[in-house]
Amino acid sequence: MRLTKIKTALFLFSTLFIFNSCVDKIKESNSINITPPKLTNNPSYDVICTVDQPLLTFYNSSGGIGELHYTIQISEDRNFNYPIVEYSNIYSATEYITTKLIEEHDRLTTDKQYYYWRVKAIDSKQNESKWASSRFYLDTSSDDSFMNLVRIDVKSVTVSSGANSKNICDITDIGNTTHWEPPPPGDTLHWVKFELANQAEISRIWMLSNPDGKEGWLTNFYWMSSLDGNIWSIIDDTEITNNDTYRNIIDFQPHMAKYLKLVIKDYYGYAPQLFTTIFYSRGMPPPPVVPNEDYVLIVGDQLNGFTFTELAKHIENLDLNLKTVTVPHYMISLEILESLSPQPVAIVFSGNNANYPNLPMYEFNGGFEIVRNNDIPILGICAGHQLEVMAYGYTYAHSTGWFDNTIIDIETAKIPDSIRIVVDSPIFKNIPNPFFGVEIHSWATSEEVFPMIGFELLAKSSYVQAQKIKGRMVFGEQFHAEIDIAANQAKPVIYNFLTMALEKRNSDY
Repeated sequence: MRLTKIKTALFLFSTLFIFNSCVDKIKESNSINITPPKLTNNPSYDVICTVDQPLLTFYNSSGGIGELHYTIQISEDRNFNYPIVEYSNIYSATEYITTKLIEEHDRLTTDKQYYYWRVKAIDSKQNESKWASSRFYLDTSSDDSFMNLVRIDVKSVTVSSGANSKNICDITDIGNTTHWEPPPPGDTLHWVKFELANQAEISRIWMLSNPDGKEGWLTNFYWMSSLDGNIWSIIDDTEITNNDTYRNIIDFQPHMAKYLKLVIKDYYGYAPQLFTTIFYSRGMPPPPVVPNEDYVLIVGDQLNGFTFTELAKHIENLDLNLKTVTVPHYMISLEILESLSPQPVAIVFSGNNANYPNLPMYEFNGGFEIVRNNDIPILGICAGHQLEVMAYGYTYAHSTGWFDNTIIDIETAKIPDSIRIVVDSPIFKNIPNPFFGVEIHSWATSEEVFPMIGFELLAKSSYVQAQKIKGRMVFGEQFHAEIDIAANQAKPVIYNFLTMALEKRNSDY
């Protein structure tokens, strides 16, 4: 009997041992299933990089055993037969993202061409993920000066079939995410007809399709024009075949039109998708009308040219006797700014609520010119803060990988991260250290590029919260000092900045 009990115990023990070993193997098998990195941060697919030393940012992998690290390759051919750059043992910058600045000796040498890049994750046991691949286009002169284009207003849109045709030109769309999509099965040829507000000479068309995947991308299409809506002709240089991107910039010789028609011959998936279309004529927009007294020029960085918050009202309510003039980001340039009389006391670049990869970034070139080449004090807020750094390299701002919304934190009684002042600047007068600032964003600037582009860090949380160009009155704040709630300890920032701007203006006289 005793021997039987021992045998039974041994059997149970061995069974349990085998079971636990199987569980451990399953756990180990699952842990080495490393997901590929996501290369949808900055540069995302087909982004135009504006410097030959871009910052590569991607979303981290998951899985694996121990800490993950990454290998990055860049090639001039899509098959990576001859990588021209390779970096190994790159570790995560945060729990969400990894960044790698192209090193000085690896500057990209061939301008106006595609570069392909890929990344894989490796764990502490040398298990590897699959490669994740993407591409970007290098054009170092693309942001040098104002685009010399003027937007053309659209009066009406009609489509071959489907609803929500208004989404095609809805530039007030939050995040630029709504679209037109005809129901399947559709016509042999889908088409979209635009009636312009006025007859105009068109020279550029910007088109956005699905930014989240190939579903709905237009692969074969062309544009037609008409002066009366009855007689149509194909516009030279607008016929696109084998298209493999969701963001198209189509330039052609100036073409007079009152009506435009997009004819879609083929597409990925079961139906074409069109998110946004913008038309342009060559030229310079008229300068804004400015008052003959002290004023602040507000540059509205929303896609529709307005501002994210009641910024103008906030500035005019300060005890500084300042008026405001708001101008859309696509209607300002260094030349227009210099033509204004009187000149503004200061310039404020506003926030926006759209993802940069979904925007025609060349529309911000005028603001980039102003950041780089003028002496008027500048304050960038949220997106405006990010655009200051983008003026020196588009990829020098990136998604944080999460949405920082301290308004929600306040409402749920969660204690938000505080902001720590690291440089005792007069812009922080009457602000405690650390302080709480209202944040509504998911992008940030990259501190690692600051030494290279002449910026200095003024305040930070887990990322850059305030910055300045060395030797100049160009400030940036990631938070929103203009939002008037009791918990916002950052409110004095705008008052302090404008006081400094007035003092500079008075000392210059």
